[in-house]
Amino acid sequence: MNFVLSFGTFDYFHPGHAAYLRQAATLGDYLVVVVARDSNVIKIKNKQARQEEKIRRAGVASFLKQEKIKGRAVLGLKGDRLAILKKFPFTVIALGYDQPVDEKVLRQKLSTLGLKVKIKRLAAYHPEKYKSSYCLKD
Repeated sequence: MNFVLSFGTFDYFHPGHAAYLRQAATLGDYLVVVVARDSNVIKIKNKQARQEEKIRRAGVASFLKQEKIKGRAVLGLKGDRLAILKKFPFTVIALGYDQPVDEKVLRQKLSTLGLKVKIKRLAAYHPEKYKSSYCLKD
């Protein structure tokens, strides 16, 4: 079975998130969506998510069920964010078009862990319209 890893904040789930997860689901047999912990959102984005982590995870889980996508939504692990890679035999990591991940650094970390995982950067879905920073303006 080919496991696909995707991750994000998913603050106020919108059509851009849906497009990202639909694309990710096509890359394997089972999709694991890691929803960022509140504490990590603050570290990465320098601001709090508008929805707390359990609500965001439930929104993603609901979407997967509604779309009949084989997979599950889990909360990220506290501490070492890459520790999730040891929990499932991932074959692909699906990155959103705008996720601030340095693919070269990620490949080096994967190599250090002895993991052979493909990294796929997915296409944007109307980024001028469906991006959390636009959808959530005060």
